[in-house]
Amino acid sequence: MQLVHGLHFRNLRGDLFGGLTAAIVALPLALAFGVSVSSQDGAIMGLYGAVFIGFFAALFGGTPSQISGPTGPMTVVMATVFDTLMSKNPETGLAMAFSVVILGGLFQILFGVLRLGKYITLIPYTVISGFMSGIGFIILLLQIGPFFGHKASANVVESLQNFSEFVVNANPIATGLGILTLIIVFGSPPQLNRIIPSPLLALVVCTSISVFVFPDSGIPIIGNIPTGLPKLHLPQFELDQMRDMVGYGLMLATLGSIDSLLTSLVADNITRTIHDSDKELIGQGIGNLVAGLFGGLPGAGATMRTVVNVRAGGKTPISGMVHALVLLVIVLGAGKLTENIPNAVLAGILIKVGIDIIDWSFIKRAHNISMRATGLMYGVLFLTVFVDLITAVAAGVFFANLLTLKRLSDLQAKEVQAVTDPKDNNHKLRLSVEEQDILNQAKGRILLFHLGGPMSFGAAKAISQQMSIVEDYDVLILELSEVPYVGVTATLAIENMVKEAYEKRRIVYLVGASGIVENRLRKLKILRRVLEQNPVNTRLEALEEGMLVVSERHVNLSEL
Repeated sequence: MQLVHGLHFRNLRGDLFGGLTAAIVALPLALAFGVSVSSQDGAIMGLYGAVFIGFFAALFGGTPSQISGPTGPMTVVMATVFDTLMSKNPETGLAMAFSVVILGGLFQILFGVLRLGKYITLIPYTVISGFMSGIGFIILLLQIGPFFGHKASANVVESLQNFSEFVVNANPIATGLGILTLIIVFGSPPQLNRIIPSPLLALVVCTSISVFVFPDSGIPIIGNIPTGLPKLHLPQFELDQMRDMVGYGLMLATLGSIDSLLTSLVADNITRTIHDSDKELIGQGIGNLVAGLFGGLPGAGATMRTVVNVRAGGKTPISGMVHALVLLVIVLGAGKLTENIPNAVLAGILIKVGIDIIDWSFIKRAHNISMRATGLMYGVLFLTVFVDLITAVAAGVFFANLLTLKRLSDLQAKEVQAVTDPKDNNHKLRLSVEEQDILNQAKGRILLFHLGGPMSFGAAKAISQQMSIVEDYDVLILELSEVPYVGVTATLAIENMVKEAYEKRRIVYLVGASGIVENRLRKLKILRRVLEQNPVNTRLEALEEGMLVVSERHVNLSEL
C-alpha cells in the first residue's frame, strides 16, 4: 500500500508551478479569513492554518491534486467558536478555541478510520445547498462594517442593525478601496487571471494605493503580523463547557469532511482520477489536528485553489506541500509586506467569496423542482444565518429524512394490496385465469394479501389498515415473492396479522419468502410455524390449498 496516495516524481515541474500558483491564490484568502475571525491575531492564524492543513492534508490525504486550507464555511464556524468561548472565558478562551480545532481533527481521523467517507456526502443536497448559501450570506453580512471602514460586527444581527450607521458614516477612502477591490475581483479578464489571480491583484493594487496615495488616511489595516515559527498550544478544556466544545468539534469535523470530499469529487472530474475518501478524511484530520496545536484556523479542501493547482499543472501531493511551504516562507519572513493591507480590501475579497459560495443556481430554480425541497432549503438557510449552524444542519437532516421516509412509506403502502375479488379494479395484481377462477369460487372466503418491494416500518401502518378493511374470511395467503427486504417493524406487523388470523381459527399460507426475507421471518416462532406446517411454493398452489379448506368448511358454496 502506498504511504502517500498518488505520489510520484514524474510531474515535478508541473507540481512545483501548480503549488506556487495555488499559494499565490491562497495568500489573500488566508489573510482575509483570518482577519474575519479575529482582527488582532487573525491574519497569522489564517496563514498558520493554510500552512499546516495544506501540508499535512496533502501528505496524508487521499486526493493527490487537492489543495487544502481555511475555507469560508470552516471560518464562519470558527468565528462562532472564537466569539462564544472568548466571551465566556476571556483568559482561556483562545486556547479552548484551538482545542475545538484539535477535537475536529480527531473526529475527522475517527471518521476515516471507521470508513465513513462514503456516507459523509449522503446528506441531502437541499440541506447542503441551504447551509452553504447561509454561510455565503453570513460572510457577506459580516463584511459590511469592514467594507465601509468600520470594525467588524460580532454577528449577523448586529451587522444588520448597524447597517445604516455603517453607510451614513462610511470612511470614503476605505469604501473606495473596497469598491475597487470588487471591480478587480469581478472584472479581471480571464487572460489576466491566468497570469495573476484577481484576489492577489486586488491586494497588491489597493494596498499600494493605500500606502502611497493615502499614507495618513488612518483606515483600519491588518497591522503587525508576527513572524517566525508558531508556539505550541496544548489542549485546554473546561468541564462545564465540554458539551459545547465537543459539539463544535463535531460540526467542524462534519463540515470539513463534506467540504473536502465534495472538492475531491471536483478534482476527480478534472483529473480523471479516483480519490480515497477515507484516507482523505484522515489527512484532513491530521492537518486540522496540527493546525489546532500550533494556533491555526481549521480548514478543508478548497475547490478554487484545487482547480487553480490542476490547471497550472499540479497532479500529485507534492503540489499541495509546495503550496504550504511557499506560505511558510511568507510566514517566516514576509510579515512586513502584509501588515499594511487595508481591512476594506480583505472585506471586498471575502464578499466575492461569499457570493461565490451562495448556490444561486439552485436558489433560482428550486421552486420549479419541488416546493418541499425549496421550503427545506430556505429553512436551513434561515437557521444558518440567524440561529445556529449546528441547529441548521441537524434540523435540515431531520426534516429531510422525515420527508424521504414519508415518500417511501407512501410508495410502500401502494405495494400492500388485499384481494378477495378478482374483479375489483383497486388492485394491480396480474392474476392468471386459474387464480381468478379460484377467487371467484371462494366468494370472498380467501384473502390474498400481496406485499411488494422493500418493506420497512413505513409499510407497517399500511398493512394494519388493509387488514382492518377485510374481516370475514377463512384463508389468509401472504405473498412475499416480490419483497427483497423486510424490516423489523414490518415483520412484527406481519406477525400480528398471523396471530389475529390464528385467534379467529383461520388458515394461513406464506408464499414466496426467500433469502434474507425468509431468514427474518423464521426468527419469529409463529411465522416459522406457518412456513413449516403449510409449505407452498407458488401463489396458485396456495390458492388451490386454500380452496380445499374453504370447501371443507362450506359444503354448499352456493348458499354463502
